[in-house]
Amino acid sequence: MLRPAAPQRSQLALGTTTITYLPDGFATLDPGTFFPGADWSAHPGHIHDGSLVLSFGSFLIRMPDRNILVDLAVGNADTDLPGVGHMQGGLLLDNLAGERLSRDDIDTVVYTHLHQDHVRWTTDASPFASTPRTPTDLTFRRARHLVSEREWQHWSDPSTTGGPDRDLILEPLTGAIEFVQDGNTIAPGVDVLSLPGHTPGHIGITVRDPASSAPQSVLIVCDVLHSTAQISDPALAFATDTDRAQARAAREHVLAHPASVIAAGHFTGAVFGRVTGERPL
Repeated sequence: MLRPAAPQRSQLALGTTTITYLPDGFATLDPGTFFPGADWSAHPGHIHDGSLVLSFGSFLIRMPDRNILVDLAVGNADTDLPGVGHMQGGLLLDNLAGERLSRDDIDTVVYTHLHQDHVRWTTDASPFASTPRTPTDLTFRRARHLVSEREWQHWSDPSTTGGPDRDLILEPLTGAIEFVQDGNTIAPGVDVLSLPGHTPGHIGITVRDPASSAPQSVLIVCDVLHSTAQISDPALAFATDTDRAQARAAREHVLAHPASVIAAGHFTGAVFGRVTGERPL
């Protein structure tokens, strides 16, 4: 089976603020596993050679005096996922360098949530290395690291499974992590929006031009949406949604804001789009 090419860098501008999608990699996955019960014949064009394709990456919010990364993607990976697909990544730092930025230029990291495909550039140790390594430092060592308190507490519970690696992610962040909540301002024009459902403390990031009163904004929704099929059918539930009713409510909430451009990092092709009453543009 031919695997699709890695997603491409793309960018939007709001005044002097730019929002850039920095690709890290992608996965080809079994659609029945990740969208259980979905009838893909009702959503033609969303499955490729029998596989669901998800992109991985980060959003760089760049302002005259700030460089903010939203999520830290999947990290160095080229691995089979037995029975469900294949995943590869590792492009994030190269694409950051393409913006003429180094890891030390990043002043803030914001995690929308702590699933493994959003956190693996947290440290300099890959979970996929043939020889396990002990992290020596945070990748973005000069940055503040922000997450919702509810998200952090959920995955810090030793009884919770399926989250970030404790040795590679949680322990190195302990003492460095800071908590944010709905309505908090991270930088002028950059605000936190609570969007629980996929995980208990999932957040989105709203970006506006701080120098303009125009209603236009970019809403980084991350795992509120995994496929463009969910735009026309918000009832489509992703397998790892912790609360499907809440997750659907979050999807319907973000899709009801026509003044916002939606940024969804798991989409293939275009990760930015505006939703109308009829179709995405």
